[in-house]
Amino acid sequence: MPESHYSRWDGSQEFSPQSADQVFDQITEYLMDYGDDVMKAMERWEEENPDVIDKLIKQGYVEKDEKGQFRVTPKGMRRVENKALEELFQVTRKDKLGKHETDFRGAGQTVHDESKPYEYGDPVSNLNLHETLKNAIHRQGGGSPVHIEEDDLVVHDTEYNTSCATVLLVDMSGSMGRYGKYGQAKKVALALQALIRSKYPGDFLQTVGFYTYASPLTERELLYSAPKPVSIFDPRVNLRINLDRPPRFVPEHFTNIHAGLQFARRILKRQAAQNRQIITITDGEPTAHVDGRDIHLIYPPAERSAVATLAEAKKCAVEGIHLSSFALIEDYFYTSLVNFVEQMAHVSGGVAAYCNANDLGNMVIESFVGGRRKRRAM
Repeated sequence: MPESHYSRWDGSQEFSPQSADQVFDQITEYLMDYGDDVMKAMERWEEENPDVIDKLIKQGYVEKDEKGQFRVTPKGMRRVENKALEELFQVTRKDKLGKHETDFRGAGQTVHDESKPYEYGDPVSNLNLHETLKNAIHRQGGGSPVHIEEDDLVVHDTEYNTSCATVLLVDMSGSMGRYGKYGQAKKVALALQALIRSKYPGDFLQTVGFYTYASPLTERELLYSAPKPVSIFDPRVNLRINLDRPPRFVPEHFTNIHAGLQFARRILKRQAAQNRQIITITDGEPTAHVDGRDIHLIYPPAERSAVATLAEAKKCAVEGIHLSSFALIEDYFYTSLVNFVEQMAHVSGGVAAYCNANDLGNMVIESFVGGRRKRRAM
């Protein structure tokens, strides 16, 4: 780098420390990739840089819990989610962000220029006063005062915005730690939460992490989460884990899409939304599946796990759940993964796509918006 890029510090230059916002944003970038390890490190940072940590606390981004451990506050969570959403729409598709409509007309929040005659039950707040007065004046042939009758009333037409229940399945297997894949998937999940909170407050969203098992993640648990570390390195694995009597050690880094879909389907059964959908983000074929009260861990990927997973995808489709699957691929070695997500789309009538981690965000948001517009036949 040319020497002109540097100058010697002589004490006269003004030093401007980073704001609490900037420091917190940098910390959350590390949180995306490394999860809870970053929060644990803050105890050491407090000893080394007490002023910085104090600034974050005073700004309301972090706090200490009853055990004296640092955690992100609700205000901090909102900033993380909103920043993730801003980043997602920073370059492309800003003009598409907003209420996404369906083709069904009815009482809704999207008002159109065209109008229609008033019908009993139409919201009075949608009254088109200009057109209503025109009708009344035309009917009475001019003059004043203007007497408005029921047949003169005109209301703005609206579109029906359906509510949607979404489960986002995020792969937490060991391989997701490579190439920044898990950090990008986490950003997408956080952005979805911000999008729903601001644009679709009637929607339901639950993020579920799947690995050897599957478990729901709260907003804070999602932020603190990280892929499960690889704990066995045998070239071939064929294990059966009984859920009622599990051994002391269970490797957690396997890819159990089957368990994720089962868990998502149970969650969506309890939702009364017009539309229900599952969005799956994964970087590997199934290497685990559930059979009764047993979990089978099989590596290299076996047909048994694939068949069980595809059967569960079909069950979801039969129950009216829309499926979208995204395969994170980095090179040509992922051909079998692409084939698998395409099979999932085939058996479920859903959507399959493959991309690298950097392209994931817009594709998932687009799929979420498209999925929530597919009103189920009643």
